Amino acid sequence: YFPQEKLFKLTDCKGRLLVLRPDNTIPIARIVATRLKDTTLPMRLYYNQCVFNMAPSLKGKSAQVVQTGIELIGSSSKMADLEVISIAIEVLASCSSSSFSLEIGDIRFFNELVNKLDANDIQKEIIRNYIETKNYPALNDYLDSIGKNEITHALKRLPRLFGGEEVFDEAYDICKGTGAENALDYLHSIYKELSVLELGNKLIIDLGLVQRNDYYTGIVFSGYINGIGDAVISGGRYDDLLSEFDAPMGAAGFAIDTDAITMKHLSDDDVNYSDNPDVLVFAENGHEMKALRYVDELNEKGINAQFSVLETLEETEQFAKSRGIAKVESI
Repeated sequence: YFPQEKLFKLTDCKGRLLVLRPDNTIPIARIVATRLKDTTLPMRLYYNQCVFNMAPSLKGKSAQVVQTGIELIGSSSKMADLEVISIAIEVLASCSSSSFSLEIGDIRFFNELVNKLDANDIQKEIIRNYIETKNYPALNDYLDSIGKNEITHALKRLPRLFGGEEVFDEAYDICKGTGAENALDYLHSIYKELSVLELGNKLIIDLGLVQRNDYYTGIVFSGYINGIGDAVISGGRYDDLLSEFDAPMGAAGFAIDTDAITMKHLSDDDVNYSDNPDVLVFAENGHEMKALRYVDELNEKGINAQFSVLETLEETEQFAKSRGIAKVESI
């Protein structure tokens, strides 16, 4: 599923080859097929852990990325796709309510076209990469070297099939008789369902969305927020992946680049990251546990309280004044 040159490899004490986790979905699929195999379906899972991928040189990107994600496993239904995409939209809106976008596509559209070419797997991967990076000149030249026919013509136009409702008219025009119509029909139906959210130009059709992960089998999507050039959300449907672990079932999900979103928020000038409590509680000698319980009581009532670990009440009051904490209580 992942190019060897993108993986971090090392050996253990017995000389066995180990690989740092490049993806979270595959190990989750393995757990579902083994430890969770008797769980009633569908199941909803989430995770928060690191992945490791070789970053392109000179790009300044970290090779270690913290991801948070969800997986909805055990359903191949349209409802499951709509739920996963809707949650992705909620995440984007919570990060940047007015300046986000979600691009959706269907990997089957590309697969139906490219699989009709007289090309090997290496050539297909080269085509996929040119489409993903929207490298129009290189894509056109490479497809011309393979041949000029209705399939290569359609693939040349694929990276330009990007926008709103109007994309479907052009897409239907170029895919007639290619077998890609069913994928386009399904994507169109998803787009119409999501239109009730009134996202306007925040919801974008991108038929050039052809992620590298080979396990995607249907709807794919990427989410962006203003100020970050790369996608902060990526996901889609992967109905064949669990078959690799002898547990065939439908599944869909997405991952969030937690690091990118965190760095964006830390750079926002209008965001206050103060952890100041409403009340700072100081404990007189011998009353430490009483003060700690009082802090818990205040927090349970919805009052943000914090325990002072300074030695004297005077130091506590000076600290509160310097931080702008309105109230100090002594127990």
